[in-house]
Amino acid sequence: MHIGHCKAAMLNHHYATSYGGKLVIRMDDTNPTKEKDEYSQAIMDDLKSLGITGQIFSHTSDHFELILTHCEKLLKEGRFFVDESTGDEIFKQREERAPSPFRDRSVEDNLKSWQLMKDGAPAGLKCVVRAKIDFASNNGCLRDPNMFRCVHDTPHPRTGTKYKVYPLYDFACPIVDSVEGVTHSLRSSEYHDRNFLYNWVLEACKLKHTPIIEDFSRLNFTYTILSKRKLQWFVDNKMVEGWHDPCFPTVRGVLRRGLTVEALRKFIIQQGSSKNLNLMDMGKLWALNKQIIDPIVPRYTSIVNPVPLVLADDVETEFRTRDLHKKNPSLGSKAAQFGKNLLVDLADAAAFSAGEEVTLMDWGNCIIESVEKDGDKVKKVNAKLNLEGDFRTTKKKITWLADSPADLLKVTLVECHPLLSKPKLEKDEKFEDFITKPLKTETIALGEPALRVLKEGDKIQLERRGYYICDRRFLDYQEAKEPQTLVLINIPDGRQKAMRND
Repeated sequence: MHIGHCKAAMLNHHYATSYGGKLVIRMDDTNPTKEKDEYSQAIMDDLKSLGITGQIFSHTSDHFELILTHCEKLLKEGRFFVDESTGDEIFKQREERAPSPFRDRSVEDNLKSWQLMKDGAPAGLKCVVRAKIDFASNNGCLRDPNMFRCVHDTPHPRTGTKYKVYPLYDFACPIVDSVEGVTHSLRSSEYHDRNFLYNWVLEACKLKHTPIIEDFSRLNFTYTILSKRKLQWFVDNKMVEGWHDPCFPTVRGVLRRGLTVEALRKFIIQQGSSKNLNLMDMGKLWALNKQIIDPIVPRYTSIVNPVPLVLADDVETEFRTRDLHKKNPSLGSKAAQFGKNLLVDLADAAAFSAGEEVTLMDWGNCIIESVEKDGDKVKKVNAKLNLEGDFRTTKKKITWLADSPADLLKVTLVECHPLLSKPKLEKDEKFEDFITKPLKTETIALGEPALRVLKEGDKIQLERRGYYICDRRFLDYQEAKEPQTLVLINIPDGRQKAMRND
């Protein structure tokens, strides 16, 4: 599932729980060439991850016999006909609003061809069953739409080779909705033109229970793709790890990247059943996510491109206790190492000037005495503490770590980039021409010893760098033959980070 699917799932779940209803989860398994048990299981796993459970679970294939019966009934009544035209010919007929040459064939001939279709006979495999509605309609969906087609060479995951004909969604959905007692059918606005067809099927089949159709707009975001076919292209071309890649707009991808279910749910409920079709900024979703995680994630420190900062003071090397979150003491504390030999980011060191007073975060102020360089490259910073100094007067608040190689962790910081380099593609533009390269970047950093406690899925903030989720915990020599770095994936916050990883 991608996050576009989430809107339908979450809205249905929201309205069912809000009004004391029952949520129906149904697998539309009407095309055996695209059905596999693992696909259904993957959908169920994604729904579980989203906290969505239903009271009724079914498959369209549970009702195949009933759907077949309705098809035969409509053939006998002359409301359906069997068309031997090719796919290209049918497409042309619809484009030209022309009737099929098989539209007015006799009921007897239709039933004979229908039997050939059900038998999987060579002559039947060329046919489709179409509804006789209005071939000249202004609504293209009503120009004698296909209702049944042959699929003879692929066993169905649940019914095997029992059937050679399968209903299309437009015919199966209203029938199954009715017989399963669905009261409200929530559908994205892409189906709006098919609403008349939905009700036409109910009327033609003389089904008394008529569900209410509610439309809502699809989720569409800038700089991304929500087409299963196009996303599959990324997977097939090894441009991503798989459907769980953190750069992917799939349920598994965004959760792995640190999006909370609560943020996704709030975002979707805020949209509600709006029918407005517009491209949204994914940053708004991530900004909402930040509001949720910021008060509850612990704070840690990492250094990129470390430069030594040596204090002239006689500072004893020791560990001191510090809160994991100054505004949320309930998160507990950590042991932070102090000493005269420190490490700071190259980006910070390069901006220092002699005589400048800066603040060492969670310690106090210091005065820069000198910046040693080899050409333009900063090699070392010399400073002295000024703990009586007022941190409110300094412009620079600096993250730092005690220079203790045996205690510091190697950390890989992963940052995902949008799938597309352009906000919106025009109809004549190919998505392959606008793929962001690379889709992700990795930066090696040093992390404080307290990061050793992180496990997969833990969310944190690296001071001045951003929010991260643990994708792989740190393993040392005692746990693995080769030590593995701690891998942290950046969680977007809806704006650009204040400090870059370079």
